[in-house]
Amino acid sequence: MTETATTTVAATTTATPDDLTPARLVQWLDQYIIGQQDAKRSVAVAVRNRWRRQQLPELLRQEINPKNILMIGPTGVGKTEIARRLAKITSAPFIKVEATKFTEVGYYGRDVESMIRELVENAIVLVKKELQVQNEAVAQARCEERILDLLCGPCTRDADELTPESATTDPTTESESTEAGTTTTEVDPLTTLRQKMRTKLRAGKLEDRTVEFRVEQKSAPIMFGPLGGDNMDRDMQSMLEKFMPKSSKTRKTTIKEARQILFEQEFEKLLDEDQVHSEAIARAENLGIIFLDEVDKLVASDSKGADVSRQGVQRDLLPLVEGTIVNTRYGQVKTDHILFIAAGAFHKNQPSDLMPELQGRFPIRVELSNLTEDDFVRILAEPSSSLTTQYAALLKTENVDLQFTEDGMRTIARHAFQLNQTTQNIGARRLHTLLEKVLEDVSFDAPDLTGQSVVVDADYINARLKELLADQDLSRFIL
Repeated sequence: MTETATTTVAATTTATPDDLTPARLVQWLDQYIIGQQDAKRSVAVAVRNRWRRQQLPELLRQEINPKNILMIGPTGVGKTEIARRLAKITSAPFIKVEATKFTEVGYYGRDVESMIRELVENAIVLVKKELQVQNEAVAQARCEERILDLLCGPCTRDADELTPESATTDPTTESESTEAGTTTTEVDPLTTLRQKMRTKLRAGKLEDRTVEFRVEQKSAPIMFGPLGGDNMDRDMQSMLEKFMPKSSKTRKTTIKEARQILFEQEFEKLLDEDQVHSEAIARAENLGIIFLDEVDKLVASDSKGADVSRQGVQRDLLPLVEGTIVNTRYGQVKTDHILFIAAGAFHKNQPSDLMPELQGRFPIRVELSNLTEDDFVRILAEPSSSLTTQYAALLKTENVDLQFTEDGMRTIARHAFQLNQTTQNIGARRLHTLLEKVLEDVSFDAPDLTGQSVVVDADYINARLKELLADQDLSRFIL
């Protein structure tokens, strides 16, 4: 299957390394991808081998390279989805790139090293998300103080020393009476006001109040060449960013909107950028996964023209897959232990048509099978976020109860399988086109069907596809 599943991961990646056994990984993948057990087993073993490598002594660890995978199969059978789900389950930096987007060095277009830079950017996002969870309480406390400053005036408290606990109470001023030998406490009026506003703020009573504050923004970087900063020397780019003047503008928003802006500002202040970049590079080097799609299009044809640099792209890819050092704006990245998963349909050519050196860097070959009618039925019924579940949820927003019967799903699956056999085989994506056609009327009329139930059974489907399927030329054009 199956690009039919949504991008939501049920377990939201709370798995520990000990949980990532090959059998467990395959079980997780089974929740979203129907069939293709050979491919699932191969990627599960590849991921487990990365964990095994981390347990070895440093000297031996550096000698063990990942066993890259080449997936062979038609479109729509689950190649991309397997790699994407695997990255989410393991919290690994992941990017999907189209091989046809790259050109040989010297030609206009993207160079292959840009995929490593994208992988590092992805890793930075992952690291920041984790740090945001760790620092959320402190950032929220500082954000609250910022909002109170806007409402009541600035406080003398040092923001760097602020903690969630210290934000719960406000300071008071104490004075001692030496004559009477007693201690009296003088409550600052500003403190009292801030405490009252804090109570209202936490109760959500001030969300619609408008506040005005200044937001600092970085100036847009100077762009050099067609790829902008991507091709610029990283030291030059960093230097330019330091010299570029920072601008600020006044924002006037509600407290509800200001809270998110101020929270992000306070969170950024808590970050050690050098530490974030160092951690991101380490993750990209040791856990990164690059999914290289349409690799079969890199095989040069006999004709001259647009594919003039395809063989050159293979040569440029070779050092990345073998292991080299790529300069990024955050530092140097070694590609020796990045896992590359290549995929292609290979309709007009074979994997043996690739450069021998490149073939050798993808020792694991997995052939994904075409989807059968039974596979289509399972795709419609089993995944937690299947297409039928998605359509039912969409129409539920209009208070329309959409129900798919077993014979209805079987009918859709049969038509999808037959169309893939008689027209272009687009795998599970055929289900999208069929369901859109079948549900076109109910989707259009849903606002007028409030409170009603619509049962999608075999008769319902056949009535809406009968004429279309009878006209083969029209079905080729539409479906």
